[in-house]
Amino acid sequence: MSNSLNKKYITQEVIDEKLKKAGVPECSCDLKEEELYNKLADHFDFEVTDQWKGNADFYCYTETTQDGYEVWVATPESDKVYVSEHVYYYDNDLSEVLHDAMEQGGLIYVDDLEADYYEEALETLYEEFVNDKIEEITEQLIEEGYEPAKDEEE
Repeated sequence: MSNSLNKKYITQEVIDEKLKKAGVPECSCDLKEEELYNKLADHFDFEVTDQWKGNADFYCYTETTQDGYEVWVATPESDKVYVSEHVYYYDNDLSEVLHDAMEQGGLIYVDDLEADYYEEALETLYEEFVNDKIEEITEQLIEEGYEPAKDEEE
């Protein structure tokens, strides 16, 4: 019976404490923009620039059609743009495409770093970052002898 009293369990409180010690708040809103970018860029090994470089791994930018409409281009190759695959009439899908590019890593060109789709991509990527950190912490706690909380086992 005393054996169960000495057991340490992985609880949300323990995980939250470890996240706090690692400087990882649960919400990206608790970080300054530069700090958020640096954490994500380091973790996923990407760099975002708004300076055109022909050697980027991914490009996200606006173009204007012949008749004056603005469209968005999101492509891994600047010299091979396929309208049916890389051109967007609306920017509401760009955050997901940009998120995927950041997750893959590498140099990413984004012409408008103030765009909502860029900020949304960082926010959703941060959620993934936090989940990765929680997994790392959980694995570390198990190595230290912690067990899953009883309510998680059932």
